[in-house]
Amino acid sequence: MNLINGVFNLLFLVLAAVIFGMSVYALVHAARVPTAAFVSAGKLQKNLWLLILVLATLFSGAGAWSYFNAFLVFGGAEFIGIGLGFFSILAVIAATIYIVDVKPAVKGMGGRGNNGPYGPW
Repeated sequence: MNLINGVFNLLFLVLAAVIFGMSVYALVHAARVPTAAFVSAGKLQKNLWLLILVLATLFSGAGAWSYFNAFLVFGGAEFIGIGLGFFSILAVIAATIYIVDVKPAVKGMGGRGNNGPYGPW
């Protein structure tokens, strides 16, 4: 039974880390995109997206950290449970919406201008 509990606890720990990674990736991307790109793409303003993604990163990071600490204490001794929580679910929804919808819309608008003789590289 300890092996099964350990596998499930490790699975949820990895899931919490992936949610945190998605939130950080979306936040870094949003910070690098120019403000005008959000307006010209018809999306929410950059400041609002940054606020949403900062909150998502904080909540998912706190959830991953608490799950990591609980995993170190309990390991496979008992099932910790699905400790992702409501805010981690909101964090993964916000990061997914940004990555799937907003990121492609603002892609290529502004930036550093890495254009070679045959197009962007």
